[in-house]
Amino acid sequence: MRKILPLLGICTLLISGNTTAQTSDRFSYAITDIQPGGANWSFLRKINLQTGEYSPVLLQGNDMTFTAREAGSKKQLSQPLHDPRFGNLVNAPFVNGVAAMAYDKKNNRLWYTPMLFDQLRYIDLKTMQVYYVTGNGFTGNPVRNADQGNIVTRMAVAADGYVYALTNDATQFIRFGTGKKNQPEDMGGLVDDPANGGISIHNACTSFGGDMVAGEDGKLYIFSARNYVFRVDPATKVARLLGQISGLPEGYSVNGAAVENENTILVSSAVKNEYYLVDARNWSASPYRISGTAWTSSDLANSNLLSLEPKNTTAPAAFSERQAIPNSGDGRMGIFPNPVTHNQFVIQFSKMLPGSYTLFVTDVTGRQILQQQFSMSGENHVQAVKMDPSASRGIYLVSVKDAASRMVYSSKLVLQ
Repeated sequence: MRKILPLLGICTLLISGNTTAQTSDRFSYAITDIQPGGANWSFLRKINLQTGEYSPVLLQGNDMTFTAREAGSKKQLSQPLHDPRFGNLVNAPFVNGVAAMAYDKKNNRLWYTPMLFDQLRYIDLKTMQVYYVTGNGFTGNPVRNADQGNIVTRMAVAADGYVYALTNDATQFIRFGTGKKNQPEDMGGLVDDPANGGISIHNACTSFGGDMVAGEDGKLYIFSARNYVFRVDPATKVARLLGQISGLPEGYSVNGAAVENENTILVSSAVKNEYYLVDARNWSASPYRISGTAWTSSDLANSNLLSLEPKNTTAPAAFSERQAIPNSGDGRMGIFPNPVTHNQFVIQFSKMLPGSYTLFVTDVTGRQILQQQFSMSGENHVQAVKMDPSASRGIYLVSVKDAASRMVYSSKLVLQ
């Protein structure tokens, strides 16, 4: 299992180089092995953030005789699960290990998904009963890619109450509710902010693995195993690089992250039993002392929200200031990113009249390949657009018309 989590040594780096209520958790759940330096991520523990001491094992996640229940009906599963690849091991709560979990404080649950078995599950922390969300799977990809790109390694409960999860390659950004309706919704992939300087959220060498925490600002903060930090707005799905954590020892891989207080994050590693506190104001790390046994850990989770944005970052420039290709619209609208990668982009509108609008995408021959209606209720609006993955690479025309069929915006778009 060790080869999955750290994602170190598999490639060469291409780059050198309401607050009081929300920060009340003085603990974090952690996934560990039964051995201090092991890599069988199937044992749930709890770490006291005030003392730095770990609890005994709360759940032995590799127990194949464990009796689970179906999340919808709450009834005991009538038939044991079986998978051709893993056999009856899929009956164990954590199957072959867990690297992504989220603490749902409202319902006192830990949501998670096994790394190599495509199913959403949760632990009722009051009874320690485990529930399986049956149906079409979590990501819809039961077979894992050779590069481990479609493994879910990041998960967190955001300020909006949804649980968000992300695959290693960031091509599947998934959310689900914590109530009765908890079937996963695939929101598509993330897109890179052009200001990231070539460090892509999709790159295995820089951005796979790690963990994710939620911010009081509604954003998500993604930590990669290579110790890079990205900020993502769920509304736009744009990933903005904030920096790389300094002060970590050579070879350290961030695999778990949990907010310790309003602007510091406790991080753990799957390769070293050393813990650090990361200051979100400058992304610097300082050692954190563990009392007693220090366990390597594949994931951390609590409900605290990061409440301060880093001071060493600047606010993103207006979309219209960063256009790679000119557009019409008097600076009130802009496409981002452009050129487009991964078949997705957003249009930001500012100072526009509320109402209904229609977006059109046509190719160079004038053939319409996409039409999308949407409504604006205020001056500022961000509209996400997802093109067909089979669309040919090249130049397209994006246009927007109002309810009276008057053209209000047009721009060229390059699909890479």
